[in-house]
Amino acid sequence: MNKAYVSIISPATAKANNGNWQTASRWAEFLAADCRVDIRQHWSSEVDGPCDAMIALHARRSAASLANFHACFPERPSILVLTGTDLYRDIHHDEDARRSLKLATRLVLLQEAGLRELDAPLRGKACVIYQSAPALPAGDARADDGMLRVIMIGHLREEKDPATYLRAAALVDPAQVRLLQVGGALDAALGEQAQAAQRSMAHYRWLGALPHEAARRELAQSDVLVLTSRMEGGANVIIEAVTSGVPVLVTDISGNRGMLGADYAGYFPPGDHEALAALIARTAADPAYLALLKRQCAGRAPLFSPQREQAAVRQLVRTLLVPNQPS
Repeated sequence: MNKAYVSIISPATAKANNGNWQTASRWAEFLAADCRVDIRQHWSSEVDGPCDAMIALHARRSAASLANFHACFPERPSILVLTGTDLYRDIHHDEDARRSLKLATRLVLLQEAGLRELDAPLRGKACVIYQSAPALPAGDARADDGMLRVIMIGHLREEKDPATYLRAAALVDPAQVRLLQVGGALDAALGEQAQAAQRSMAHYRWLGALPHEAARRELAQSDVLVLTSRMEGGANVIIEAVTSGVPVLVTDISGNRGMLGADYAGYFPPGDHEALAALIARTAADPAYLALLKRQCAGRAPLFSPQREQAAVRQLVRTLLVPNQPS
């Protein structure tokens, strides 16, 4: 019996090495035992030929592929994964994104708080699948020099708000804290700011874009991750930190609350560099606070296991391809 053919549409490529690509690549691995799978940026029946089901990441950026698939194969199933800017911005204003919501057979959100962004009629075809990351094997011990090692990982662009991290870096005590930043400058002006910060602050370094595994190694050698994003659908880097035993300081936004829970102790207001600097200083000076963050993150870690995500993805696709099978 031939395996079903599933096409995953990812607006990002392997070269971009961002969250969308990581999700697409991971799901392709999860489904490989059940289906024939490919990953492409765009799909059209004339160029790419038929497929049995489509998984599209990002409502606006994959809208054309999803619409073409629906027009050619209106009875075949499709899954739309709402990954961030589409959930918290595009579906409220962009007609292509809103059309994608209607066309998709099922909607997937990457954390539970995002359900509130959907109109009530759409929630019935939506589900939550938390992303995952394998725990890294124990590497070299972190240097025991009394310094708090802080890292931010993410390409430098407006939605990630790296400028807040840079402003906070200028306020922390260089005798207590070392700060790293990993990510390519998708916005040239933000790259110039990072370079200027590196020249003016000996306790800050910008490493630029790194391969995914190299970025994970830097994360595993850090004491705390900072995420300053203005919007997130379900940040994969939070999962990578939590599964590596690294607690996080993150913006108090819906996407982060959906990942870490309403009672998490490491939130700060978006754009508030003084509040972030105060949390970094507290983390450096207060072992009990750092221990609390670690306990809270460890409590969320089971949500982010690869086995749990794989089972959910395979079951969702299997149910759509074999409609009479119970979900």
